[in-house]
Amino acid sequence: MNTVTLGSTGITTVQNAFGALPIQRVSQEEAVYLLHKAYDGGMRYFDTARAYSDSEEKLGAAFGHMRDKVFIATKTMATTPEGFRRDLETSLANLRTDYIDVYQLHNIQRLYQPGDGTGLYECMLEAKSQGKIRHIGATAHKIHIAEEAVESGLYETMQYPFSYLSSPRELALVELCAERNVGFVVMKGLAGGLLSNSRACMAFIAEHPTVLPIWGIQRESELDEWLSYMDDTPVMDDELRAFIEADRAELIGGFCRNCGYCAPCPVDISIKDCARMSLMLRRAPSANWLTEHWQAEMAKIEQCLHCGQCASRCPYELPVPELLHENWLDYQDVLAGRVQV
Repeated sequence: MNTVTLGSTGITTVQNAFGALPIQRVSQEEAVYLLHKAYDGGMRYFDTARAYSDSEEKLGAAFGHMRDKVFIATKTMATTPEGFRRDLETSLANLRTDYIDVYQLHNIQRLYQPGDGTGLYECMLEAKSQGKIRHIGATAHKIHIAEEAVESGLYETMQYPFSYLSSPRELALVELCAERNVGFVVMKGLAGGLLSNSRACMAFIAEHPTVLPIWGIQRESELDEWLSYMDDTPVMDDELRAFIEADRAELIGGFCRNCGYCAPCPVDISIKDCARMSLMLRRAPSANWLTEHWQAEMAKIEQCLHCGQCASRCPYELPVPELLHENWLDYQDVLAGRVQV
């Protein structure tokens, strides 16, 4: 397994890290078990966020007594100094620590910098001078925002979606981070769950020695899969390359990344699931998506107000109402047996 140094932070870890968003869906006992097993298997970098309900608390329960053995990154969505300080103190308490290795402004919609009037970057500097955070980072979903943040020289890490479906511009962002000595943390290495061949995903990541993937892990079977690559790291070969090219041909372009930033919907459509239902029907056991529950969820698309709120929030500027409509038509064809999946 490769090791990665995250830019100027000096944080060096194996190229195989734990994304702790999904553990909010399991009990604390299950989460602590997974986190300890990840550590025992060699993982050292763990990423969470204030927005992930009780994920921070579960990390605190797992590592509060061995804080110096792991790197912990968390995030704040605060837009005011008061919110920033409140989130930071809450995160420190939840994580049972007096410092955070990488503190990130979460899903930034603009470049936060000294003197911009918000006071947020000044809060970062204050927290760093106090020893409460060690490194300043940001996460983004919009490529131009990520580029601007990296080019500013103000951020030590950038967390951004990256997978073998990434565009040339997104690949260039990785190179820009390397040139500017900014650590690149990979979110959505499975493209929001659309990619199912973990060997192909890991082999792709291994070809980019400066990036650190945080795999979202909820189940022990998922963890076991990633840990198996510690000693048997997949290497890109003709078979994997052909598989990736076939996936790219099918998926690249206007697909929903399942980020959820389109929500909430005025009529309660589960947009992040329904807007990519056609793909899930063909890339996962289709029976899972044809239940009465999902039939009812998809039928809500008929109530769409075409208000445009979802499209205005989409970081990838997708035509969300059109995607929903197309997926609903396809779903009805599958249910009626007119289309086989």
